This record gives sequence, C-alpha cells and structure tokens, in this order.
Amino acid sequence: MRIGKKTSKKEKKAMTVSLYGNLFFVILELIMAVATGSQAVLLDAVYDGIEFFMLLPSVFLIPLLYKPSNEKYPFGHMQMETFFLVIKGITMTAVTVGLISNSIHILLHGGRTVEFETVAWFELSACILGIAVTLYLKQKNKNMNSPIVTVEMEGWKIDSIISLGMTAAFLLPYLVPFAWFSKLTPYLDSIFTIILSMIMLPVPIKTVITGIRDLLLISPEEETVQEIKDIVEPIIRESNCSELSYEIVRTGRKLWISAYITLEKDELSLRRFKWLQNRCIVALAEKYSDFYFELLPEIEFNLDEVKELASTTYGGEEKHESN
Repeated sequence: MRIGKKTSKKEKKAMTVSLYGNLFFVILELIMAVATGSQAVLLDAVYDGIEFFMLLPSVFLIPLLYKPSNEKYPFGHMQMETFFLVIKGITMTAVTVGLISNSIHILLHGGRTVEFETVAWFELSACILGIAVTLYLKQKNKNMNSPIVTVEMEGWKIDSIISLGMTAAFLLPYLVPFAWFSKLTPYLDSIFTIILSMIMLPVPIKTVITGIRDLLLISPEEETVQEIKDIVEPIIRESNCSELSYEIVRTGRKLWISAYITLEKDELSLRRFKWLQNRCIVALAEKYSDFYFELLPEIEFNLDEVKELASTTYGGEEKHESN
C-alpha cells in the first residue's frame, strides 16, 4: 500500500499547526511560571518546549517518509521516524523524573506559595485551547492514520486533561477556606507537580519501549499481531493449507507482513494464490493505511533431497567433463 503526496502535505500541515501551537504555549507557560513561581506550570512549559524542539525535525522528515523503498533502503526511511520518537520519549522521561526530584526537594524544604487563582485561570484557558488543537488534529488524521500526528494528538489530549485537573486543583485554596487547609497551601504546587508527573510518565516510557522494539525489528505488540492474524487467517484457510506461520515487523508507521503456508496438496494454481493474496490485502487495507503483505508457500528443506540433487547435478557435470 502506498500513500500519495497529498497525504504528505496534509500531514505536514497538521504538524505545522501543532508546532506553532507548542511554541505559543511554551512562551506563555514560561512567562506564567516565572510570574507565579509554579513548578506545575514549569513542568508544562518544559514538556511543551521538548515537544517543540522534537517537532522541528519531524516536520522536515515527513516528505522523506513517503519516498519509496529501493535497493539501498529496502525498508524505506520509516526507521528515522521511530528513531525520533524514541529520542523524544527518552528526553521527556528524563525531564519528568528530574521535575519529580526537584518537587520532592521543594517539599522537604518547606514548600512554596504561588498565586493559585492566576494559575487556575491560566490552566483553564490552556485546557480550552488544547481541546481545540486536539479536535483539529483528530479531524486531519482521520484518513491519514499518521503515527506522528497520533502521538501529537495524544499529547495535546493529555495536556488538556491535565490542565483541567490543575484548574480544579489550584482552586482548592478558595474552595476549601479552612485554617487547617491553609497550612498545606505551600506544599500544594509541588504535590500537584509530582502527581501530574506520575500521570505523564507512562506515556513517554511506552513510546520508548515500542520504538526500541521496532528499531530492533521485533514483532509488534501481541494485540497488533493477533489483530492481523484474525483478519488474514479466515481467508488463507480457504486454501486448505495444513500449516500457517507469520513474520511481522513494523518500521515506523509501516507494517511488513509475510504469511507462509504449507499446502496439503503438492500444487496450488498461481491464479488462486494471487486471488488469496489480493483478498488479504483488501481486508488489511480496511484497518491499516500503510503496509506490505506477501503470501508465500512454505518450501520445506529436505537435506537428503538436496544431497541427491547436488550429487546428480555435479556428478553429471564431472562425467561430462571427463568425456
């Protein structure tokens, strides 16, 4: 399955919107973090800053991803996308762990009072803008199914949810106006930062694990493999094959699927073989936008037959030369 230039342009446009959105948020959040002294806002600013600097190469990388494979690059340039996602995941994981450590340090040294109401209204505005960008990316990605856009969309979605949670959290001192609660106020910002970091942390870790699996050409997660089998097997079983095995790898956004069948009979018409393969491709295309599928006969290796063939072939050549 190949994806055309129009998709590449749409993807680049979607990523450009996300890029400028990140830059806008980074500037606002840094100003707000300095003005209020909030570690939670600083966490958002650092996250969005990393997003921005990792998006820059991604936008220029997109046209390269659509170049066809060749002898020099048999899997195309898809691995470059995975490489950038892994770097991004590692960076975000490291920053999150660093902010957790810093917040614990602040907690142990008496906490820090911030302007909670100002931060609350800022986070509510950030939530609304985040939802708008998420919906835009979702609409653009409906027909593209782009991994980079999907990751960005999930990032904006998480940011929106977190901003909404932070809005409610930073309004607590005004919603709970009791003397006993006011003693906890200096610690709230650091506590929120730690909680938010722990919520965010699984996302980049999962990105890194999935990316490393793809870079090492390990088969995708079990859910994806099983999904492919559920699509392909009912079709291939119509050939009355005795055994069926798979080789499935993922490079970036592209799946490479090889299905090997052992036939009960010695022969299967080439026309029927091609018909089965085309049916599998059509069925897979309903679920996946970019993949390569091949259906191959499993030719069993028989050492005795190979030796007999070798002795017959080379023995005949030696006899011919002696004559």
